[in-house]
Amino acid sequence: MNGRVDGVESIAVLRANAIGDFLVALPAIEAIKQAYPRARLTLLGTPWHAGFLDGRPGPVDEVLVLPPISGLSTQESGLDAGQEFYAGLRRRAFDLAVQIHGGGRFSNPFVRRLGAGMTAGLRAPDAESLDRWVPYQYYHHETLRFLQVAALVGGVPGDLEPRVPVTGADRRELAESYGEPPAGLVAVHPGATDPRRRWPAERFAAVADSLGRPVVVTGTHAEKDLVTSVVAAMRRPATAVVGTLGVGALAALYARCDLVIANDTGPRHLAAAVGTPTVGIYWCGNLINAGPLTRTRHRPLISWTTQCPRCGASGVDLDAERCPHDESWVADVPVAAVLEQADDLLTGHFREES
Repeated sequence: MNGRVDGVESIAVLRANAIGDFLVALPAIEAIKQAYPRARLTLLGTPWHAGFLDGRPGPVDEVLVLPPISGLSTQESGLDAGQEFYAGLRRRAFDLAVQIHGGGRFSNPFVRRLGAGMTAGLRAPDAESLDRWVPYQYYHHETLRFLQVAALVGGVPGDLEPRVPVTGADRRELAESYGEPPAGLVAVHPGATDPRRRWPAERFAAVADSLGRPVVVTGTHAEKDLVTSVVAAMRRPATAVVGTLGVGALAALYARCDLVIANDTGPRHLAAAVGTPTVGIYWCGNLINAGPLTRTRHRPLISWTTQCPRCGASGVDLDAERCPHDESWVADVPVAAVLEQADDLLTGHFREES
């Protein structure tokens, strides 16, 4: 039986991964909090969650940082927390534990070890069961998937797109590290964790040049060479911001931009969450799972490539092993299509979403 659980005063939510992963889950976390407004909601997350959410208004009351645990807080194999860690979690006596962290192969056994009064979440065919669960199938938009989990325990959805407030601390860090953003600024984010999701650097440069706006090119420390290559390929000057801003300050920077152009990556989600229009370059499969759910202020350009450009390996067969090649699977998205959407957003040819 679904619906609100009686007597819930403490809730644990498991979502221990990256920026975009958290943001697509935020509407579900909001829905759970609204169903239990007086309960204390603890996010079982990672260090970046703790830093980003500290003092930030929202549904999360505290972040409990997980140690490296394989399949949860790290991709490394063979890592688990000690018995004392799990004993400490059980002493918290969570009334409700919600798993929105994948199909449950690793996450469901973890959640069951919490000893919560009620468990709910996702379940793939090879995963352990929880008290309440919905089936996990890979091709399903993550936000809608997680809202189904929230509904299991009485959560009612509000906004489908996540919203994140920018704080005074975010703005101060931005001012100290970057300075005052110029009027009309456009941000370009050419990176992505998976290199196959990266649109070619020279095309980002071509779009940025054509806009005739001040441009900032953002990236992580690991993406320094990629950011440098975009700036070097441009005919107009641009500012590189590489790994110098925390997530909050990056949110503040994007909030000052008129537009963000990016691959399918956490920073695009972050820009959208602070209210900035975005143009995103998406591989078709990723669009299903993580694309923007609205089109007024967010315009995805879609690559329909379904095989590796080098060896022809399938990208849509879930049982196929990943081939070793890292060529772009989104290189077929033309510059003209990105420019068309960017120009439309920058000239305001859209109505404000209600």
